[in-house]
Amino acid sequence: MIIGLTGKNASGKGEAADYLQKKGFVYYSLSDALREEATKLGVDHARDNLIRLGNKLRQKHGPQYLAEKINNKIENDANKKFVIDSIRSPFEAKELMKNKNFLLIGIDAPIELRFERLLERNRTGDAKTLEEFKEQEERENIQSDTNQQLDATFALSGKVIANEGSLEKLYKKIDGLLAELGKIKF
Repeated sequence: MIIGLTGKNASGKGEAADYLQKKGFVYYSLSDALREEATKLGVDHARDNLIRLGNKLRQKHGPQYLAEKINNKIENDANKKFVIDSIRSPFEAKELMKNKNFLLIGIDAPIELRFERLLERNRTGDAKTLEEFKEQEERENIQSDTNQQLDATFALSGKVIANEGSLEKLYKKIDGLLAELGKIKF
């Protein structure tokens, strides 16, 4: 089983991925693949820098490039359960969908709640105002093969989890989804 996670910034993808890891899933992140490239190139890991680098890599190697790197890792890993975080392009999602046992899950939450979470985690490059946050999201949805397209990627989700409450509620929703998926033959 391979679960892919997509959703807007601070929707809870990382929390879902952490929980799935505790359930025995091996974790991979397209963002980690991007950070590895940034480190090799000496690029600071600030959000805007990573977005620009990701766009350049997609231009140079194709819009599915980061997902191909993860697929290569999965092929070389005998584990049966994977969770893949930070899927931000429909091309990345479609590349991962080549795996017969892949399901893309969208994690969703209202923008105001996501902004509160963003302020709490206080990462470098995160927006400091709700307006700046909204502008950042607009830039992440440019309709171009080589840019992030969060809305178009989210639309490909086979299942959606609304993450509007506590972590315990999110975990219960994930457990329910895993129970449902356990009944499906991939």
